[in-house]
Amino acid sequence: MNPFKIIPLTKAYASKIRETKIDDFGHPVVEQLATGLGPCRVSLQPFKPGKDQRILISYSPFEKANAFNQPGPIFIHKKEIEPYKNMNQFPPEIKKDKINFPLSLIGYNKDQEMIFTRMVGNDDIDLLIPEIFQQHPEITYLHARNSEAGCYICKIERG
Repeated sequence: MNPFKIIPLTKAYASKIRETKIDDFGHPVVEQLATGLGPCRVSLQPFKPGKDQRILISYSPFEKANAFNQPGPIFIHKKEIEPYKNMNQFPPEIKKDKINFPLSLIGYNKDQEMIFTRMVGNDDIDLLIPEIFQQHPEITYLHARNSEAGCYICKIERG
């Protein structure tokens, strides 16, 4: 059994945003040429600054409205793109670029309460995730976030 599963935003969700040009908070999307690496929250791949067109939206990765719900800005590709598929490995291009993608893992229980945080630093995130799940059975899922910007990257579920 695989110890974890990476969950990107779905192709259907991104298509809805592209079609309606409105995010889940009623804000109009912002289309722009990429000025930074992102990443795209569907493909979980970095953008090519100056080349890729991206869409900025407000997004909340939570299902319940409570004090731990953390909506924030994220980017998706303007064009339709395939979702990240290697769900049992953290996206390698994000993992290897510790300068542009400093990572934190935040753990939540079944009630969507934040109960754990850990900066990844120089640790191997693919080894750290199963270790966290093994040592903390109360964690239902993790969020990977950019440690500097605080923005959501992806959800990580138990395998």
